[in-house]
Amino acid sequence: MEVGVLYSGGKDSTLAALLLDPLCEVTLLCCTFGLTDDFEHAREAADVVGFPAQVVELDRSVAHEAAGRIVADGFPRNGIQRVHEHALEVAAALGYDAVADGTRRDDRVPTVDRPLAQSLEDRHDIAHLAPLAGTGRTAVDALVAGSLVVETGPSETVPKGDYETELRALVAAEHGRETVEEVFPEHTQSRVVGRA
Repeated sequence: MEVGVLYSGGKDSTLAALLLDPLCEVTLLCCTFGLTDDFEHAREAADVVGFPAQVVELDRSVAHEAAGRIVADGFPRNGIQRVHEHALEVAAALGYDAVADGTRRDDRVPTVDRPLAQSLEDRHDIAHLAPLAGTGRTAVDALVAGSLVVETGPSETVPKGDYETELRALVAAEHGRETVEEVFPEHTQSRVVGRA
């Protein structure tokens, strides 16, 4: 089975790929709106963990819609969810037998609920795989500790190729840096820099 894994270069999507690797032919999908070159961080991470990577162009109008939603809401959840669903749709149309992501059991955003997964499968004649869907953060961290070398830090200092990076850049360009600080909570990011 050929599977395209939505890939940011972080520990969750990398662990998802590692778990699928014994059973599937894995390609990491580095999604970008073309607003920054941060997807290159995901491609670098794909190289160091030894998976082929494909750059996937997303629709910029979705980024603008999501950024507007984030500013209007005052928080990023709905905007990031919109982008993740768009990325899944684009990935589902690429011709893989399955698409996967690194969403975990306790993620607040993005999430893939059963109706969304079923809809993707039915409309695109693919499988949706979520190898971390039943796994909590503590277990993910323990699995990663034994298999990957990870750099962590605030989202502003640990660059990776995820949706949030491009959305932050777009909000800053359209609404100012201070708006980014108001609507995006500071949190720790991870970027894979090697195998353990």
